[in-house]
Amino acid sequence: MRRRPRRTTARHPSQRVNTTSSRGRGRGGAPLSAFVAAVALTLAAASCGRAPAPSSPDAVLTAPADDEFSVMTFNLHLYGPADRNGTGVLAPKPEIERNAVVAIIARERPDVLAVQEIGNPTVFAEFRYALEKAGLEYPHTEYLQRGQSELNMAVLSRFPITDPQPRTEDRYGLGAAEVAVLRGFIDVEIQVRPDYRFRLMMAHLKARVFHALGQTEMRRNEARLLNKHIRNYLKDNPEINLLVLGDLNDTFQSAALREVMGSQQQYMRDVRPADSVGDVWTHFNPGEDEYSRIDYLLVSEGMRPEVVPDKTRVVRHSMNVIASDHRPILGVFKARECKPGEGHPAEVPAVTANE
Repeated sequence: MRRRPRRTTARHPSQRVNTTSSRGRGRGGAPLSAFVAAVALTLAAASCGRAPAPSSPDAVLTAPADDEFSVMTFNLHLYGPADRNGTGVLAPKPEIERNAVVAIIARERPDVLAVQEIGNPTVFAEFRYALEKAGLEYPHTEYLQRGQSELNMAVLSRFPITDPQPRTEDRYGLGAAEVAVLRGFIDVEIQVRPDYRFRLMMAHLKARVFHALGQTEMRRNEARLLNKHIRNYLKDNPEINLLVLGDLNDTFQSAALREVMGSQQQYMRDVRPADSVGDVWTHFNPGEDEYSRIDYLLVSEGMRPEVVPDKTRVVRHSMNVIASDHRPILGVFKARECKPGEGHPAEVPAVTANE
């Protein structure tokens, strides 16, 4: 069994200094009432600081080994204040939904957690406190907020975060307009072991909602700028361990995904994980009754051999419907440099034209 940090007495956010970046060592519709009642006891346990028992054997059967580590990407769906009923009044994410988010993360216990739509710095501090109460400590964080936005991103890690390069200055032209990438990109290096590190880039591209400038074209341009950073890293070091993840807000066949991965030369590989019954969807849109895959783990050729495919998966959990309109993805990797075919499949699953 791999060791996890000891649980310590959690401090309330008001007891800590709150900064927008701490480094160093250190859904759409309302939930079904019957379903809510069925999980209320489990949620109550989570809110009292006890990590709930696994609701499926997935987490136990696919836990990382001693020489492996895990990375989770999760869009928390309006974890901060938001207009939840169309009245224009901002309200916090309901407690039952927040507890469901924490319960899912606590079952999986990722070593590195990358979240989108986390909310303002105070909400982020409260989120960290909730995780600590559930037995998860992440001493290293990188938080990115643009203006007064509540749709922010953060990385929380058990391992040291080094060389942060927040990407907040990227701009592109659309007609006469000059447009900034709405949420920027998180760009950090994570030192897993003295002899193994990887570069993590997180994006939350423009949502698939109307915009006068054209949301599809805006998202494609944001993806193009993300690819520019990817190419720069690969130019300097073709063997770099590079992991690009997050909510890219579009399907695999879209122009935006082709831009990110490389439309002419493929720079990144799609891990394309599935859940325990083979489903690959990561997002449910209740308004359109549509399931789609818009959250991704993309790896460079240098990091591709380290992927452990039989443990990498979309997280299937009974509380997904309460927590968010997205399902998290958990990637498991070898914590050492590997050659293709070394101890596990070298190829990530092939993607068909009609996924």
